[in-house]
Amino acid sequence: MAKKAAAKKPAKKTTAAKAASKADDVRAKSADELNTQLSGLKKEQFNLRFQRANGQVENTGRIRTLRRDIARIQTVLTEQRRAAQAKG
Repeated sequence: MAKKAAAKKPAKKTTAAKAASKADDVRAKSADELNTQLSGLKKEQFNLRFQRANGQVENTGRIRTLRRDIARIQTVLTEQRRAAQAKG
């Protein structure tokens, strides 16, 4: 018996350009806007953490996305803070 070659789908990869564009979007915002967005994301993360503990979370991938978005915003805030200290 001959086996048919299985058609494999290429793995979904996040390109560096896509990640860079997200960082560029975040860098375009002011510190106040970033802090507001950060607090909203942390609240959402808190709610998802409880949903996961109770087994009610529907979109488990959202947890990972939130974690990375929070890290991205914190990184940009740190960059902005250090740039401001370097200036004066």
